[in-house]
Formats: sequence, C-alpha cells, structure tokens
Amino acid sequence: MSSKYYENLIKTVLEHSTSKNWVDAVNEWYIDDIEEDETLSESCICGHPNLRYLFTIKNETNNNTLFPIGSECIKKFERDELYQEATIKEKLFELYHKVENNSFIEFNSKLFSRKLLKYLYDAGAFKANEYNHYNPLQDYNFMLKTFNQKNPTTSHQDKKVKAIILNSIKPFIQEQLKNKIKHKN
Repeated sequence: MSSKYYENLIKTVLEHSTSKNWVDAVNEWYIDDIEEDETLSESCICGHPNLRYLFTIKNETNNNTLFPIGSECIKKFERDELYQEATIKEKLFELYHKVENNSFIEFNSKLFSRKLLKYLYDAGAFKANEYNHYNPLQDYNFMLKTFNQKNPTTSHQDKKVKAIILNSIKPFIQEQLKNKIKHKN
C-alpha cells in the first residue's frame, strides 16, 4: 500500500475514533460485516480501488462505522485477531462459491483451517441431530480431529466429513452469505 493510501486510512480512522492516537484508535474497531463485490467497483476508505471484499468496521466506543474497508487496510491495524477474522470471513466466501458451483469441497488446508472450524462451531454451523446425539460439539470435535490427523482418512471418516459439510456447513454458508454478494451482470 502506498504511503498516500496509508495516510488516508490513518486520517479517516482517526476522524471516526474516540482516540486521536493511531495505536489506541485501532483498538476501538471490530469487524461488523462483510460483503463480496464481484464487479470490483468499490474503493476502500483509503482510496484504493477495485475491492473484492468489502468490510464494515464499527467503533465500539462511539458506534461509528466505516465502509468499505479492504483486508489490506485491516492488516494495517496490526491486530492479529482482527486480521484472522478477516481471513476467515474471506474463506467463507471461497467455500460459498464452491457450494454454489457444485464443486467438490475437499477437506484440506486450502479451504479449511482450525480457526475456520472454530468460527463455524461458534457461529452455529454444526447442527444437533441424531447422528451426533444432538450435540453439535461432537461434529466439531470430529472435524477438528480429522483435520489434525497425520494419517490418511478412512472411508468412514471421509463419509462423515462429507455428511457434515453437506448437511451442516453448506446450508449454514448459503444462509449466511446469500445476500452478501454483488454479482457481475
């Protein structure tokens, strides 16, 4: 990011923060929402054009919001948890597109991560059903254990992973992101 964009980011964030010191001001903000713009027609609050992921951040001390802000500017806040959340939300869109294109969703580190699985669990993606004894934590723990294992998965594990993706993760992602994409015409 050029210094002009970085200066614009700092100026805009400070104007909308309670603190007028960058180091303190960045701690006032959290990610409130995200949309995807396939047309790449939006520009970041810093002025950088052609954003795909449009984040809305909200100030927890004064309720100001800033939109759109890109993930590169979120990196500039130098808050690991904020950047990790942005990365997870972008991964959700990748999964969404695979689902919508009826692509095979491979359970690997290209699409999934431990943090993404935890986010999905915390957000309620894993559903209670007879197969997990009405305890979604069992599905989360199974997915995490399978993700972490070093040996190849068994056919039983593969079937269960596919079932959880199709019956829990897929509908959750579709519901969460269905109105969050600005499509190309």
